[in-house]
Amino acid sequence: MSNAACPSVVWFKRDLRTHDHAALTAAAARGPVIPLLVIEPELWARPDTSHRQFAFMHEYATALDEALRQLGARLVVRVGRVVDVLAELKRECDFDVMWSHEETGNAWTYRRDIAVGVWCRANGVTWHELPQTGVVRRLTNRDGWAARWDRQMTEPVKQEPGRLAYMPEIEPRVLPRPEDVGLAFDGCTERQQGGRTAALSTLESFMRERGQPYRRAMSSPLAGAAACSRLSPYLAWGAISMREVAQAAWARQRELRGDSSEDSRAWRGALVSFSGRLHWHCHFMQKLESEPSIETNELHPAARGLRPRPGDVALLEAWARGRTGFPFVDACMRSLQATGWINFRMRAMLVSFASYNLWLPWQETGLVLARLFTDYEPGIHWPQMQMQSGTTGINTIRLYNPVKQGHDQDSDGAFVRRWVPELAAVPDAQLQEPWAWEGAASLLGSRYPQRVVDLAASTAAAKARIYDARSASGFRDAADAIQNKHGSRKSGMPMTGQKRASKRKARRAPSAHQLKLDL
Repeated sequence: MSNAACPSVVWFKRDLRTHDHAALTAAAARGPVIPLLVIEPELWARPDTSHRQFAFMHEYATALDEALRQLGARLVVRVGRVVDVLAELKRECDFDVMWSHEETGNAWTYRRDIAVGVWCRANGVTWHELPQTGVVRRLTNRDGWAARWDRQMTEPVKQEPGRLAYMPEIEPRVLPRPEDVGLAFDGCTERQQGGRTAALSTLESFMRERGQPYRRAMSSPLAGAAACSRLSPYLAWGAISMREVAQAAWARQRELRGDSSEDSRAWRGALVSFSGRLHWHCHFMQKLESEPSIETNELHPAARGLRPRPGDVALLEAWARGRTGFPFVDACMRSLQATGWINFRMRAMLVSFASYNLWLPWQETGLVLARLFTDYEPGIHWPQMQMQSGTTGINTIRLYNPVKQGHDQDSDGAFVRRWVPELAAVPDAQLQEPWAWEGAASLLGSRYPQRVVDLAASTAAAKARIYDARSASGFRDAADAIQNKHGSRKSGMPMTGQKRASKRKARRAPSAHQLKLDL
């Protein structure tokens, strides 16, 4: 087989689409293409993976295969270790080039990619990895990062390739189901639908119908479910590219210019906020890309060993099951179990309660949440777990009071009543704190659990521990180094160990605890 006719493998990972797919476009321009998806049982046995994620991915892969059929090809599905799959394909068709997008994954996928690179070099295969988000490989510092993101997102969207040259002698094989890789159903009965059609429909409905109250509704677990874009799982699994979303938001903003109506002003404000959060999406992924140990090790040395490991098993189970005795916490966790999504403020509250009031290690609670999030994106998840747990050393400590959050974000009790039906008899006035109800004795400890911790005492103890660690010698010097490597150059956020911005600038800039990634 001549080099001109030698096929290229396109390895699909978390980029399950044919539009704006740089790797597929480049391979198609070269010649015959083998579109490859590898189901890795070892990956799906990891503690941060779940049935809901595989089922969601399965719908994406099915849609991707259909899109490839329209282009004259098929999705080649293989099960096993990637290096073994590539060796088998090499024997079948002797390919010499492989294309894929860069992946900012967990430690397991990082080690797997290293092994794949070793195999490629040993077998004469050139592996081209292309960026698909604003994350930059081998970044030396954050200077100019935001401007670089802007430039990348304004590049033209790559259209779907024309008809693909395909090798029909390579058997596509059947895409396995979750149970085929040992994943049992996990109760996610209300998750979003996978696939590019669903992604585009979700994008369109947010830009045209749902998104106007985004700014004021994003903090509510009920209103936020409609007002937030709900694009996060589609971005996490690559049914739609970050560039496509950013350009759609900018186009909608341009469309609204010149309209001075109140409705238009509300829309413009919502889209400005949303566009900013697209920046933050990649900003957090860049942290894990630049320092993979963020997945397992506290970023600031003073936070290492602060929480004992393993954590209290009974407290971890109560939190994970939504049985803490704090209605708003339990409602949020049960909603997440059933839907695979919850808004950012509630995610932050869940982490705050687990990290401070229950004093559980973020590594353990982070794995619970990773499995529950259909939109689990390691590059966002692990930096956020550390930020919300107070282990970065550079972000403002924020302890959420779950009772106050319940009153503020679920003032009529509709959210709690939906997800915690055991509290049906509790009057509205005491719903967020049923222990204050005169009939509490008939309910608590039987149909609904007693509080697992004293809220005031656990909050005070957590503050004392955290601020004691932050007062240690050398804390600020280490915080300065962390900020220099990972901190934003654009927001003007006052960080621990850094010179404070002027009062005027500080009022304009979001503080660290106000950052949200509600996509």
